[in-house]
Amino acid sequence: MNLWVFLCDVAAQKSGTTVTFVIIEGWVVTVASVGDSLCVLESAKWEIYHLSADHRLECNEEERKRIATSGGEVGRLNTGGGTQIGPLRCWPGGLCLSRSIGDMDVGEFIVPVPYVKQVKLSSAGGRLVIASDGVWDALSAEISVECCRGMSPDVAACQIVKEAVQPKGIRDDTTCIVVDIQPLEKPNPPQPPPKKDYVEPDVVEELFEEGSASLSDRLDAKYPICNMFKLYICAICQVEIKPAEEGRYSSDND
Repeated sequence: MNLWVFLCDVAAQKSGTTVTFVIIEGWVVTVASVGDSLCVLESAKWEIYHLSADHRLECNEEERKRIATSGGEVGRLNTGGGTQIGPLRCWPGGLCLSRSIGDMDVGEFIVPVPYVKQVKLSSAGGRLVIASDGVWDALSAEISVECCRGMSPDVAACQIVKEAVQPKGIRDDTTCIVVDIQPLEKPNPPQPPPKKDYVEPDVVEELFEEGSASLSDRLDAKYPICNMFKLYICAICQVEIKPAEEGRYSSDND
């Protein structure tokens, strides 16, 4: 029993996870993602926006090129005799993701650097669907939002999971969170779109996007937190402040 606990503890110390981190401030939504748990947005105009990147090697050619250029190898599991099975993996280690948090035993090519995207919604709001790979392996973004339109967020999340596991049962981690971003005077969830013969213009404004896996590429003058290691930079608005003002909140009204 003690040996089993020890082995589990060692495995836990070296294992990893994915993450989709969402910050909502007014109508601005910022998403940082690593791995294959993803976030999609359905705007009030029923347009779908992908706010995260899928870091599975099977569907991300850019990450495959990055690993190969860095000296890693991307390929399927070789069972002998030239037979290869399963999804594309990074070797050494055999992980099918190019980015993750943890996974201490898979080598230097798997990085924890997140893809970051920031958008601004119109005052009409929208709906976020944040889910693990068990959902996205079974459902497209379109189906995930269509199957729960008109439902409250908690009921919608349950419906999405139900739709995902219905065909083959639970085969992987299947977790879902639904968040409605709405005006205070309109508490009801988004309703199905009315039938119409024209397409209304998009109402979601893209503010920022960065997907590089290299921190050195990201910490330059173009990156919003380029001064994150300097002592006197406001952590909120990135405005340089005097030493005497350290700790003072900075806003547009100051």
